[in-house]
Amino acid sequence: MIPAELSMQQDFFQKLMELFRICEDLENIDGLHMIFKIIKGIILLNSPQVFEKIFGDELIMDIIGSLEYDADVPQVQHYRLFLKEHVVFKEAIPIKNPLALSKIHQTYRVGYLKDVVLARVLDEATAASLNSIIHSNNAIVISILKDDSTFIQELFARLRSPTTSAESKKNLVYFLHEFCSLSKSLQVVQQLRLFRDLINEGIFDIITDVLQSPDKKLVLTGTDILILFLNQDANLLRSYVVRQEGIPLFGLLVKGMVTDFGEDMHCQFLEILRSLLDSFTLSGAQRDSITDIFYEKHLGELIDVIILSCSSDEADQSTSNLARNAGKVESQNSAKPEILSSICELLCFCVLHHPYRIKCNFILNNVIEKVLLLTWRREKYLVVAAVRFVRTILTSHDEHLINHIVKNNLLKPVIGAFVANGNRYNVLNSAILELFEYIRKENMKLLVKYIVDSFWNQLVKFENLASIHSLKIKYEQCLENCGTKMDVNAPDPRKRIDERALEKEEEDYFNEDRDEDDTTSASHPRKVQPQPVSSNGVEANRSSLSPRSGGLVDYEDDEDDEDYKPPPPRKQTETSEEDEGTLESIRSKRKLNPKEKEHELSKKQRLGKSPKSRDSVFAALCSTLSQAVLPSKKTANTIHLSTRSAERNEGSGEENHLEKESSSPDDNSSEEDNHRDKGSPRNCSDNRQLTGEDSPLIPPKSSPEMAVNGS
Repeated sequence: MIPAELSMQQDFFQKLMELFRICEDLENIDGLHMIFKIIKGIILLNSPQVFEKIFGDELIMDIIGSLEYDADVPQVQHYRLFLKEHVVFKEAIPIKNPLALSKIHQTYRVGYLKDVVLARVLDEATAASLNSIIHSNNAIVISILKDDSTFIQELFARLRSPTTSAESKKNLVYFLHEFCSLSKSLQVVQQLRLFRDLINEGIFDIITDVLQSPDKKLVLTGTDILILFLNQDANLLRSYVVRQEGIPLFGLLVKGMVTDFGEDMHCQFLEILRSLLDSFTLSGAQRDSITDIFYEKHLGELIDVIILSCSSDEADQSTSNLARNAGKVESQNSAKPEILSSICELLCFCVLHHPYRIKCNFILNNVIEKVLLLTWRREKYLVVAAVRFVRTILTSHDEHLINHIVKNNLLKPVIGAFVANGNRYNVLNSAILELFEYIRKENMKLLVKYIVDSFWNQLVKFENLASIHSLKIKYEQCLENCGTKMDVNAPDPRKRIDERALEKEEEDYFNEDRDEDDTTSASHPRKVQPQPVSSNGVEANRSSLSPRSGGLVDYEDDEDDEDYKPPPPRKQTETSEEDEGTLESIRSKRKLNPKEKEHELSKKQRLGKSPKSRDSVFAALCSTLSQAVLPSKKTANTIHLSTRSAERNEGSGEENHLEKESSSPDDNSSEEDNHRDKGSPRNCSDNRQLTGEDSPLIPPKSSPEMAVNGS
């Protein structure tokens, strides 16, 4: 192996190539085989300095010639002959820079050396070094050309010139494509700057003309250039197509997708349209402009291609006849199945990226039904594409689209295709079963009910399949949970409204009860508390009690009758007390209307204005009850005390009595304390509470009228 230092000597490769030419003239095969091994070893050293020497213009052809004599190959190769005679360097536009020309030739020869001459013997490291040389040369060439403003201007001037021949224009387009392709060798910033310069020169206008060419290869070259721009920055092309001058280019892209070019060129157009319509990389205004143009002007063209490609006679037949006769009668304008498949793929892409626009457009134009015409085609993968389209729509979980499917019975062709496919286990069978499984797992109750109710007679023979059986079980569960109630006993919405109104009324009723209780508790201290009230509702200091009750209840001789128990009339009193309490609770809960409230208020006012009559009634009642029921000594003493208190208060007159009634709760409490300190009298019910006996005869909240009437 020759050391790298030896190979770096100035005249080493010169002398070695002279020796090669001598051996070749003398047809010294052994010497040529030896030189082949030397050159191969030098290249495998993988030294950049060595590569720079041997790949120069002076030595490159002799180096390739020495590699023609491989001892492992029985015949001598003719690499130099191919490079000199068959390889032609075409200049679509003259390149005047000698360095650029030299690098172009060197790049091609190194590539030929790597891919053809030494393809069997190169290791990965050496191949990577050769690729690096090629990449570096491309960057140098592009940098030289892009910095030459006259070169770029002359290039586009020839492309626009009407005098340029078709062949020359074709070569210029090929050169432009290669120029854009090699620009990937530049740094990203420099590459972006170059593409913007090309846009300013009008490259998209040139591509618009190219896409209208009848030459399919030239059209393919134009699409390749557009893809290069999209890969670099899709906004460069988007910002052009949203302008008025860019609208024709958008239309040509859609037209090219449905045009049969004899190759899979529709895939190129599909890729461009997907990049333009990608909502994830679009800005707001730009996205709206592009989608508006597409949905308003071009979506209908794609749907029309599907309609023309499916026989209208087939769409009117029953499912069984469609399964037998699909594809026998087709329109003469029918597109290739591959184009129809690409249209379905683009529609699925639009469903995912533009759900709102799709919803409006599909419902208004009945697009789903038109796409499902593909289920009548004989190509199974087109039927699968239509099923996949429906499956993609369901992933949006849009209620309007689901209701549209159910309302228009749009799954009928899908079910028909499944039934027509029979028990064959293929892609179509799997796609439709997966659709059913997705509907079941996502709990789309409306679709479950629609499928089972409408098509179970056709699907029942496939019940042995797990997906069909699970769908049926899901349907039964829906009926058990909510379906049966909705179908058999559908609730009347007016009844629900009435029930809610009733609940609201009841809530208001109890809230008003609370408000009335709060009002009563707040107003009671001001009206009732001024006078101490006994447990049976009789005020302790009434002035009219003393003169009449003193003689009736004075039982001083009955001191030993402490164990006396009340006679049977007490039970009647207790009964009346219970009735009184019940009546009082009902009255408090009853909702009074304004008239009843005014009536009660006027009654209270009348009673308040006649304190004397009210006092006389209470005095008579208390004296009677005391004589009949409680003739004990303690009771008599209590009554005597009450009489004295009444006599003391009698002198103060009615004015003093009214002042006490209108006094504040604090004054009431002070008066009650004074009565306790002075031994102020209490009525019979108070005495009975002190002795630990049963509850009072008359409820505390009873009114004078109730006490008199015995209610």
